[in-house]
Amino acid sequence: MASELSNTRSNGSARDPATVCSIFRRIAPHYDLANHLLSAGFDFWWRHRAAGIVGKWKPQRVLDVATGSGDLALAIAHRWPEGEIIGADFCPEMLEMARQKGLANTVVADALHLPFQDGSFDVVTVAFGLRNMSSWRAALAEMARVLKSGGHLLVLDFSLPRSPLRKAYRFYLHHCLLWLASAVTGQKDAYDYLGDSIDKFPSGAEMIRLIEGSGFTKADALLMTGGIASLYLAQR
Repeated sequence: MASELSNTRSNGSARDPATVCSIFRRIAPHYDLANHLLSAGFDFWWRHRAAGIVGKWKPQRVLDVATGSGDLALAIAHRWPEGEIIGADFCPEMLEMARQKGLANTVVADALHLPFQDGSFDVVTVAFGLRNMSSWRAALAEMARVLKSGGHLLVLDFSLPRSPLRKAYRFYLHHCLLWLASAVTGQKDAYDYLGDSIDKFPSGAEMIRLIEGSGFTKADALLMTGGIASLYLAQR
């Protein structure tokens, strides 16, 4: 079934890498504040739960892809200080924010061309980053490549909640969020595509098929906050 997903559906509404990098460069100074306000603070809980799952795996080496300002990587390091945590992102300005917050190991890297050898990590994570990549399937395959056999994948991203919350949430995405983002960051245009990207991003069974068609097995989905966000877990 996974191979039947069309290339258009696999890539969704993702923008080209240069455009995405430009967006994050502009919003970097206000990125954390915007995330916390726009998610009503639920993003703290989502990352806390994700970090708890990674901690139970007791990995030696963790790669956090599209680490951004480093919040998930730092949450994992707090939960599992025995592991080595590396944060990778293609936007230097975002990585500078992560370093200022205490993430020591960072690498400027394109998620579709990670500068690591095959089987380098026990766990690969990506939070709110896969949706923005130019090819979801290629990014997942690259994550599979750098994972050890039996290693774990964790994907955290937005999804659409089930009815009756879905209609109200979509109104928030396409109307209220843009106003709030503009007020907080002064960069309304940087958030213009967010609602559409969430609408078109695969979730639930479709995301499981995409993950399992990209080099993983035992994929599972965990809905959070009524389905506004989802955690996907799988093994290499």
